[in-house]
Amino acid sequence: SIKAQGIMQPILVRPVGDPTEGRYEIIAGERRSRAAKLAGLTEVPVLVKDVPDEAAAAMALIENIQREDLNPLEEAQGLQRLTAEFGLTHEQAAQAVGRSRSAASNLLRLLNLAEPVQGMLMAGDIDMGHARALLPLDKAVQITTANEVAAKKLNVRETEKLVAKVQGVGRQAPLLRVKGEKSRDVLRLEEQLSDMLTAQVSIHIKRKTKRGEQGEVTIQFGSLDELNGLIDKLRGGPEA
Repeated sequence: SIKAQGIMQPILVRPVGDPTEGRYEIIAGERRSRAAKLAGLTEVPVLVKDVPDEAAAAMALIENIQREDLNPLEEAQGLQRLTAEFGLTHEQAAQAVGRSRSAASNLLRLLNLAEPVQGMLMAGDIDMGHARALLPLDKAVQITTANEVAAKKLNVRETEKLVAKVQGVGRQAPLLRVKGEKSRDVLRLEEQLSDMLTAQVSIHIKRKTKRGEQGEVTIQFGSLDELNGLIDKLRGGPEA
């Protein structure tokens, strides 16, 4: 606990105002600072840096996006701010918050939902899986379909079937797949693994047997340091 062990990672601050006053502004670590106060600590490790206003704002936004209790839509809005206000690419924004590029792109797509549907996602009436299933629909149809999903308490698979029905695809369409095209389940697993490892992951189904589908998983990395980090994550050890 923080009370027993203290804060392991220093809080990042920058000097503000008259240098003789010794005043500082927290750039990253606000939650750790509050937790230390609640634990009764009177001293915490601090790293002092002269950080420009724009960089300080970006760092504070990144820390806010990394909150565990953040709604997917709030995270998407934060990622959009990183790209729009600070000029980061989707890949740079994803790396800054510890997400894979594909996971960040999927979050950003949520901003294409109709506003009432975004409100339902924020309120918890539907979750991210439901929201992603609704994205192919026109915004007006998204609203009526989302209301039906919430009223009937449909799960994600049932929502996907409802969306296919609304699109007029037909009952058998969800079962048909172009040869070589990945199923929704495989795509969902790719996204979950990419998010967990913060790396691009591809799943390739090679053949089907009586015991199920067999294949391989490919994990992309950009350097040996990244590879070592991936190995640590797979072993369940601490990140570098």
